[in-house]
Amino acid sequence: MNFSKTKSRAPRNRTIELDDNEIEIYRSRLLFFDERTDFPDTRDKIICADAFSTLKKLSVQSFDLLFADPPYNLTKNFGENSFRQTSLDEYEMWLDSWLGDCAKLLKPTASVYICGDWRSAAAIQRVGMKYFNLQNRITWEREKGRGARANWKNAAEDIWFFTVSGEYIFNLENVKIKRKVLAPYTVSGAPKDWEKSEDGNFRTTHPSNLWTDLTVPFWSMPENTEHPTQKPEKLLAKIILASTNESDLILDPFAGSGTTAVVAKKLNRAFTCIETDEKYCLLAEKRLDLADKNKKIQGFADGIFYERNSQIK
Repeated sequence: MNFSKTKSRAPRNRTIELDDNEIEIYRSRLLFFDERTDFPDTRDKIICADAFSTLKKLSVQSFDLLFADPPYNLTKNFGENSFRQTSLDEYEMWLDSWLGDCAKLLKPTASVYICGDWRSAAAIQRVGMKYFNLQNRITWEREKGRGARANWKNAAEDIWFFTVSGEYIFNLENVKIKRKVLAPYTVSGAPKDWEKSEDGNFRTTHPSNLWTDLTVPFWSMPENTEHPTQKPEKLLAKIILASTNESDLILDPFAGSGTTAVVAKKLNRAFTCIETDEKYCLLAEKRLDLADKNKKIQGFADGIFYERNSQIK
């Protein structure tokens, strides 16, 4: 199948695409599912396969983090595949059909993050609590989305944070946020809990479960692809830095265009990512090549997460 494009695009459009030569190169790097044999070493590999079959072939208790961004309970096309909205009970059964297999693959100290929206909230919480300890629910602002004439604009999504046990990694110092101070408080003329800089007054604060500093990838961003539900690299950076240490192994069973793999590589972690659509797997491989040349993550620099649209020197 040919995935290359010949369309011209605007000068500032930085959306990642594939040419014919890249397709052949990146296809040779993928692992493809074979029911007859077990997988070779899957560390730092993109597996082009169905997650439901593949998960049963991976090594038990080998992963330090599970990040899952499954199709939400709505009708949507994902390249060559699509998902149809079902009843909440049916969606809960669908979640259970793969999450139970994931649970067997996690170390006792592992953390779990599952993405969803308001339609899938109850199902994710119920199935997740069947296997893990619920720690929190993160809500992040998507920043964009269509308005509605007779409803509230849907501009947020959720991420459920579970752990396998009560013993898990949480690197607080890795995920503090740098915020502008609008009403600086001083003691004897000196800043209290904030600092002056050429760019203004800032305070470094603890992260909360409300994330308003993310930008959804779009055409002028170098991480952008055609995937319809691509998550920002900055979002994965928060999760990976908080819940893993360097060299830890991350599992993503619905990898899309490879954001988890790319951020893991940039932050010196390992990954095993599964995606059924070959085009998205190829885009993931190209993004991994680009990560060798540029390890920057938008909105994150020198160990600090900055507010959206903040200038970082």
